[in-house]
Amino acid sequence: MKYWRSLSVVVALLVGCEEPGSGSRAPEKEEAGRTSAQEATPWIPCGTTAVPLGPGLPGFDPEPNEPVHAGGLLYFFSTDDASGGALWTSTGTGGEGTFKVRDFPPGPLGMPPSQLTRVGDRVFFTAEDEEHGRELWVSDGTPAGTRMVTDLWPGTNGSFPRALFEYQGLLYFTAGDEDHGRELRVTDGTAEGTLLVTDLEPGPEGAGPDRLTRSADGSIYFIAQFQAIFTAVMRLDPATGGVVEVLRVPSEGAVLGDPTPVGSKVFFIIGDLHGHKLKLMVSSGGAASLVTELTHAGDMAAMGGKLYFAGATDAEGMDMELWRSDGTPGGTRRVKDLRTGHEGSEPIELTAVGRRLFFSADDGIHGREVWVSDGTETGTRLLVDLEPGLPGASPERLTALQGNLFFSASTGGRGAEPWMSNGTPEGTVPLVEVAPGTLDSNPRSFIRSGWDAFFTAEDGTGVRRLWALPFRPEGRCAPLRR
Repeated sequence: MKYWRSLSVVVALLVGCEEPGSGSRAPEKEEAGRTSAQEATPWIPCGTTAVPLGPGLPGFDPEPNEPVHAGGLLYFFSTDDASGGALWTSTGTGGEGTFKVRDFPPGPLGMPPSQLTRVGDRVFFTAEDEEHGRELWVSDGTPAGTRMVTDLWPGTNGSFPRALFEYQGLLYFTAGDEDHGRELRVTDGTAEGTLLVTDLEPGPEGAGPDRLTRSADGSIYFIAQFQAIFTAVMRLDPATGGVVEVLRVPSEGAVLGDPTPVGSKVFFIIGDLHGHKLKLMVSSGGAASLVTELTHAGDMAAMGGKLYFAGATDAEGMDMELWRSDGTPGGTRRVKDLRTGHEGSEPIELTAVGRRLFFSADDGIHGREVWVSDGTETGTRLLVDLEPGLPGASPERLTALQGNLFFSASTGGRGAEPWMSNGTPEGTVPLVEVAPGTLDSNPRSFIRSGWDAFFTAEDGTGVRRLWALPFRPEGRCAPLRR
């Protein structure tokens, strides 16, 4: 579970955002001229059986190696300690197939490629080869179009790019060089178009910008470190290149998790190792202001112009429940006390699907199950009791795809397997088992590309693979091309 307590070890907050994909080769041309009526058409699965595609993924790590879709393709890595890694693409169940784009043998550091990030019809990622350290690469899905962008730190040292972030057709990222240290940079995918955005901390160390996010006003917010003395929330105006400091805190307190945009507002949590409170802060472009104090904080998500988050205000930080905020102290309150008494329901995996928020919580009666909320107390309820009694179905990896919810859950006689829901109890159904019986397939990395819902899961032999479920606008579940 992802949460923070005051005076405790910080656990990173991971917030995911779902963007519409560009589609597989077959429907890509149609999507270019998509009408508003087609946008409103509900998407449904074409059955419940997913099929495996491509190689095994023995070294797959869910954080730096999440698959992405771009230019009508799904991109993913297969990694192996002995052979390094390889970049693959797939057009899914009804397309041209699944192909290896390029091998990346172990380089000077033996680190596999990672951090796939979509920018238009291409993907950027970090990788190393025999002559270079870890640098930034780009691919259009072809071997010839897969190349290093620039050798930012020549030789085998490498610039170690990270925090890859797309904005308006450009890639922003953090990387180091001999003169500036680790600072924020931007690239159009060419060596000459790779530029230093700002030198926040002159000298060889740099400010190490990280956790980039953008607000509705076009600003990019990020976190920077200055001489290990203080941590700052910074705001970049990409149009002018101007950078201003929104908030500064001592580094031992720090900013916890990722800044979370809600319209033109950006929320974040700061800690205080010398006190007993966490502070929920908000900025609308200027100096940050205090929204409320908490003793415990966790997942955050935006829905309907409000911030939803897991929080507690009791002295022990045990009564974690779902809260919401409009960015003002008076507009910040608990949505519902799902688990009455000293303990809280500890909501996690907050995921917005349209105007409803889905999350995993334990009310002490049904165990941990999927709940849904429209933001009101009366509109917050158990979606369906998948596994009656304690401990429940333990749903996780909640992901919104085209108005549907995909997730992993464990039920009687089945291990952790993929499920999907259209938001109704009767429309919450399991997919066909990937690993038979009580074995866990542990599905994760749900993503839509073209007319398929992809995910990775372990088969009956324990090998993690890429799987695809035909998933299309209602009325378009035609027989697949073979």
